[in-house]
Amino acid sequence: MAASGSGGSRADNGYGSQQQPRRRKGPGALATAYLVIYNVVMTAGWLVIAVGLVRAYLAKGSYHSLYYSIEKPLKFFQTGALLEILHCALGIVPSSVVLTAFQVMSRVFLTWAVTHSVKEVQTEDSVLLFVVAWTITEIIRYSFYTFSLLNHLPYLIKWARYTLFIILYPMGVSGELLTIYAALPFVRQSGLYSISLPNKYNFSFDYYTFLILVMISYIPIFPQLYFHMLHQRRKVLSHTEEHKKSE
Repeated sequence: MAASGSGGSRADNGYGSQQQPRRRKGPGALATAYLVIYNVVMTAGWLVIAVGLVRAYLAKGSYHSLYYSIEKPLKFFQTGALLEILHCALGIVPSSVVLTAFQVMSRVFLTWAVTHSVKEVQTEDSVLLFVVAWTITEIIRYSFYTFSLLNHLPYLIKWARYTLFIILYPMGVSGELLTIYAALPFVRQSGLYSISLPNKYNFSFDYYTFLILVMISYIPIFPQLYFHMLHQRRKVLSHTEEHKKSE
């Protein structure tokens, strides 16, 4: 549960993906209408979060503790991404259920099981770091899906989708790791979500150790996803350039 796609590593979910060698049959008219509405709503939701951050910054004159200004919409719209797993499971989006679930649950985990559960980290600047990375990424990503479904994808959005992750992904992952690290002493002190022996189930769980393992898992996963996106960028944008030249 790591390297959650902070800077655009989330799978393209098959929405008009021009880089695929074989053209897949798209969703039906009803499913397409639903997906357009879903992606428009999610784009609007993340725009609300972006505006909330800007307004709070202008009002306070400081970037510290801006999390509280967007806490509720962040939880709502990040949790709303769980529907993407359902889309894959129902087959209206031709993407891997396992991969999508892994990426979505990583974000939901950080939102609820770390930032929400460990109140002490909510004032950390690292939280703002991943929130800003997520916000920019999701506005671009859901816009990308919306226009792809409408078969009218502006080059600027495609370029942003496959370029800004170069900065946003490391930025988001850094924020995530620093936030989990900041939570560790509070988790150890409180015993949050930990289960100690003896108990009737003869089972123990140390949430502190689990968080350390989550942090370690970023080491092999982050480079793979990052270089995968770099490869996708070269393939997609070069395909677009070749298409423009042929017109």
